[in-house]
Amino acid sequence: MKKLTGLAAVAAAVFVAACGGGGSDPGGTTTTDNSGARGSLQFNPPLRVTALTASAFQGNLSASASGQSLLAVAGAPKCGVSFYYLQYGTVGGAGEATNATGALIVPTGTDPACSGARPMVLYAHGTTTDKAYNIANIIDSKNAAYSESALVAATYAAQGFIVIAPNYAGYDTSRLPYHPYLNADQQSKEMIDVLAAARKALPNVGAADSGKLFITGYSQGGHVAMATHKALQAAGQTVTAAAPMSGPYALAALGDAVYYGNVNLGSTVFTPLLSTSFQKAYGNIYSNLTDIYNPVYATGIDTLLPSTTPITTLFQQGKLPQTALFNSTPPTAPAGSPPSLQPTLNAITPPTTPPALAPLFALGFGTSYLINNNARLGYLLDAIANPDGAVPTVTTVVAAAAPAHPMRQAFKKNDLRNWTPTRPVLLCGGNGDPTVFYSVNTLVMQGFWTAPSPAAMPAGLLSVLDVDSAPSGASDPYAAAKVGFATAKSQTAAAAVAAGATDGGVSAVTQAYHGSLVPPFCNAAARGFFQQVLAAGL
Repeated sequence: MKKLTGLAAVAAAVFVAACGGGGSDPGGTTTTDNSGARGSLQFNPPLRVTALTASAFQGNLSASASGQSLLAVAGAPKCGVSFYYLQYGTVGGAGEATNATGALIVPTGTDPACSGARPMVLYAHGTTTDKAYNIANIIDSKNAAYSESALVAATYAAQGFIVIAPNYAGYDTSRLPYHPYLNADQQSKEMIDVLAAARKALPNVGAADSGKLFITGYSQGGHVAMATHKALQAAGQTVTAAAPMSGPYALAALGDAVYYGNVNLGSTVFTPLLSTSFQKAYGNIYSNLTDIYNPVYATGIDTLLPSTTPITTLFQQGKLPQTALFNSTPPTAPAGSPPSLQPTLNAITPPTTPPALAPLFALGFGTSYLINNNARLGYLLDAIANPDGAVPTVTTVVAAAAPAHPMRQAFKKNDLRNWTPTRPVLLCGGNGDPTVFYSVNTLVMQGFWTAPSPAAMPAGLLSVLDVDSAPSGASDPYAAAKVGFATAKSQTAAAAVAAGATDGGVSAVTQAYHGSLVPPFCNAAARGFFQQVLAAGL
């Protein structure tokens, strides 16, 4: 993906001139802030990447099958969209000063929904290994961020919301040499910083903030969105409503589930991102890389991701195993362990229950594995001694009180079962998600916030949507999202069968579920939820 800086930015400006944009907004002068302070905006007004009328944006999306599918879910644009490239100051995982970039997407046009003071959506994107990820780069349909950029523009900005979306520290032109992945403190600070930077830009790009702030994000971004809501609420700042989507909110529970053998799709990518992030923040995850990793993969893995090399190439080069997180040979129970321990370790290497998920879990084990048995065993011994209230069985749904293992301690620090929202929240996901398990995250948060305890949310503030479920009746406000998801899922399976799949399209649906099937429907539901909150004057 091309970075919109230097000569590339100039070329982009020339390219998009035919679309009605490019360069900086006419009139006025550009001010520069090179202080690097948190929330500082380096160039104000920021570079305008492109400006599309509503009809031009719709035409661009209509030119591809994926764009047509997006329009069917998001609806025809009411507004034009102007994309701006933000460069701002923030911090890294250890509090070190750094820089980052992001997108400001402003609705334009004469429709009443597109002008005047507008509500704002602060959006957090999902996991990516692409170092050059840049949501502002809507002009290149081949870049890694294009789909997410088009999704948020069509779903929110083209319907009248100002969108602010960071690329995150460690990506694009950020000088941070790693990404603080799922570090709730850092990522919430960065969201607050990009919001501050965007607000500085608004008067210079012809936009105004209505004072209504909505927070959302998908996958990794779901965790980031929830952490940001928590941080803003703690600081006494306005949050109108939030809609975290398919996120690893109960991070400690998800970590325990994976080490118990319920290996999620994508785990060999998530693990090095997490280990590096937490090592940079806390310094105690490992002394040597081989403390955690199979020596075959250990060398250089702490600087491998994010990368300018495509993840498929990294797999082909043998830098990472594609699916095998753990050794298919069970860890050996320490001498003096209870007699039941070794059979337990055998039974979860890999698990065979529930039968429907056994094939997925089996993918996470092999002879060319990422995490060594000693590391897995140390984690499991602590999980057994200091159990989480949601894994391996649901008890209290709260996180373990006193985990002793460094990685489990890091997971708990970034687990979001430690606060209660006071504003409306929609949790959206799909119950068949093979990457961020719905039962261990969305349902655990629902249980945490609805159980009779100090953590319970006030009645009526929490909504939970499983897009992979049947409509509950004519009054179901999310019936369209559920029906649309079912149709998309069916079409994905049918296309795989037509292409020669012999499993009824099951594998194709599994591969597409988290990354492409759920996002448009959860985002459409989130927008509807935000519009309902606005209409209700909450």
